[in-house]
Amino acid sequence: MSRETLGMSSELLAYIRRVGAREDADLEALRKETAAHPLAVMQISAEQGQLMMMLMELIGARKTLEVGTFTGYSAMCVAKAMGPGGKVVALDVSEEFTAIGRKHWAKAGIADRIDLRLAPATESLKKMIAAGESGSYDFAFIDANKADYDAYYEGALTLLRKGGLIGIDNVLWSGNVIDPTNTTADTVAIRALNEKISKDTRVSISLVPIGDGLTLARKR
Repeated sequence: MSRETLGMSSELLAYIRRVGAREDADLEALRKETAAHPLAVMQISAEQGQLMMMLMELIGARKTLEVGTFTGYSAMCVAKAMGPGGKVVALDVSEEFTAIGRKHWAKAGIADRIDLRLAPATESLKKMIAAGESGSYDFAFIDANKADYDAYYEGALTLLRKGGLIGIDNVLWSGNVIDPTNTTADTVAIRALNEKISKDTRVSISLVPIGDGLTLARKR
């Protein structure tokens, strides 16, 4: 028993990844290639991917949304967890980064489950809403341009069905959210959204201290 979340040593983290995550060869290959990328810090951890896969099973997800794909690890986790017939609509702006994901998705035999749309996510979300897709998604994962987090959240909430789930990454922002001297645009945006969601009666919430902080918001 513990009244506080444990601090995480590298040894304890390695143990968690060994006994608490089942990362298959496809996911491992993509994670390892991304680890050599100059922006590797943008990829979610194996244990967070495992949590997302479990959540997909728990909510019976079949249609999901991703805002910010990078090299495609999170999209692969979700697509694999949903199985054949599941669909991830992945929004990103980088052909370069997502090309890495495309390659691995194809090797894993799941490329048909991921609909990658290269355009500013705010524009894509508006088009999806205008096309009548509101209330039709089971899950949305947000991990993109921090200054636009509020717009992503509102768009995802509109597209989500009642009982659907949103996952918002980087909500602790390396601890900068509690540093009053940090007033960068990204920090201010994340801090503001955190405060907003804490009082948002449209959702039930839990901020999970995994990775850089993951807020889970269930649409009521």
